[in-house]
Amino acid sequence: MADAGYLTIGKVVRRLQEQYPDLSISKVRYLEDEGLLTPSRTPGGYRLYSSRDIQRLETILYLQKTKFLPLSVIKDELDGRTTQEESTPEEMFGASRERASRISPELADEMHPIDRIPELLGVSLAIVRKMADCGLIRLVRSPAGRDLVRGQDLELIVTCAELTHFGIEPKNLRQYVAAANRETPMFEQALASISRHQGESEGERALRREMTLDRMLELTGSVRRSLIRRELLGDERSH
Repeated sequence: MADAGYLTIGKVVRRLQEQYPDLSISKVRYLEDEGLLTPSRTPGGYRLYSSRDIQRLETILYLQKTKFLPLSVIKDELDGRTTQEESTPEEMFGASRERASRISPELADEMHPIDRIPELLGVSLAIVRKMADCGLIRLVRSPAGRDLVRGQDLELIVTCAELTHFGIEPKNLRQYVAAANRETPMFEQALASISRHQGESEGERALRREMTLDRMLELTGSVRRSLIRRELLGDERSH
């Protein structure tokens, strides 16, 4: 097995110790003995941790630190998610729609503690943290020092979680953050040209601007989709 993309147990511990100072090699080995971690091994017996193994370890440590859950409960929770990750594309799409349907207008208008997201959406904390690290979402620190997620970001979290089933991780989506920053002035200029209709209230104008923005986003999304499909599938259809 090639070592590219894998880390030894020592490197994993060093990577996570800044966030979890009490982490040690012996603790990671204990989690292996308890069946929570199953890293690959070289022919010589050395442990090799994949990015998924490290994500699982991060989730275990976070749940221990913030929720004080026993390892047996954490294992059941993680094994349940693994079963979901191994579902067929049709099952995954159905699960994603079901998670999105939980996002009521009330939830979208509220702030949510980050440790409630797994319960609320069925999305792991590790994915949410990675999204924050990549700038896909922006966490808000409460007066009590808790990280909060904006309700308006819940749908985006569900979408990014579904993309991970196709091997597209939050770090692969940084380009969309940059693209959004570049394109925002274009939409701002277009919206600025919308004048108030005679007799229209400020609330009505705001609603019209929002509907106009949604339509522009739909159209530009269609342009992007057409261009990518042409690049990836155009040649296949021509043969």
